[in-house]
Amino acid sequence: MSKKEQLEQQIQVGVSGWGDHDKLYDEGTKASDKLAMYSRHFAIVEMDNSFYAIPSPEQMKKWASVVPNHFGFIVKAYQGMTGHARGKDKERYSSVKAMFDHMLVSIEELRSAGKLRTVLFQYPPWFGCERKHVDILKRTREWMKDVPIALEFRHQSWYTPEFREKTMELMRSEGWIHSIADEPQAGIGSVPAVLETSGTDAVMIRMHGRNTEGWHSSGQPNWREVRYLYRYSLEELEQWKERIEQLLEHSKQCWVIFNNNSGGDASDNAKQLLKLMGMDSGPEPLRQMDLLSGDITGDI
Repeated sequence: MSKKEQLEQQIQVGVSGWGDHDKLYDEGTKASDKLAMYSRHFAIVEMDNSFYAIPSPEQMKKWASVVPNHFGFIVKAYQGMTGHARGKDKERYSSVKAMFDHMLVSIEELRSAGKLRTVLFQYPPWFGCERKHVDILKRTREWMKDVPIALEFRHQSWYTPEFREKTMELMRSEGWIHSIADEPQAGIGSVPAVLETSGTDAVMIRMHGRNTEGWHSSGQPNWREVRYLYRYSLEELEQWKERIEQLLEHSKQCWVIFNNNSGGDASDNAKQLLKLMGMDSGPEPLRQMDLLSGDITGDI
């Protein structure tokens, strides 16, 4: 096996969602064709639309059919499953358990195709390190059966000196994949980048950017655009290259998802990281001017 092939098995880099990254697509690409074209560039994607509504099995099957066999999906858990909905979805589901059962049915199409990497449970900023929340994590692990699941916190109490090792031991004992967050260090609503694996075959990194000023913008109408407006520098990406290599000493795979797309920077940064790792960064998309240039050249 060549070094390149080994890296491709160990490291998968992608972005959150596939609909909003215009730099990846040939000009005029239809929305229905974007996922297939996305898979020319990256080997993994975070499915974020599942946070707002659990996709039907039919839709999952369709998505699985348009990407190559090596491609993988990280499915973000529905908001009701992580407490983000705060009970507002009671009309949609008769119980919390019903949500989980629906998710299991939904992801089975991806799983049977060998294209499900994990279901990501990102818990809200008010989900602190408390006994009742530990019980929720254990119940979640039970309800998700043998499906690979990843865990990301947004409350730094889980990683204080008092609880950090207990948190990691919880992940190890319950079989959670550790999702490491790179984000601004801006108080209780942000967590440090804890560079540890959880004993599973994979570790995950989510690159949220380092926009400290915009991190606590939840009260603004455009808070999402403000929060994730950030472009990683080459030096910051080189630092993460070293960290990824360290993590792979304790894990078989590392998945890196760039979520800093408010300014269209996620796909650029993802390709930069691939190049730094010595991996294929995908083709350049076709633009109208490129086509015109080719026509003119062909006539000469």
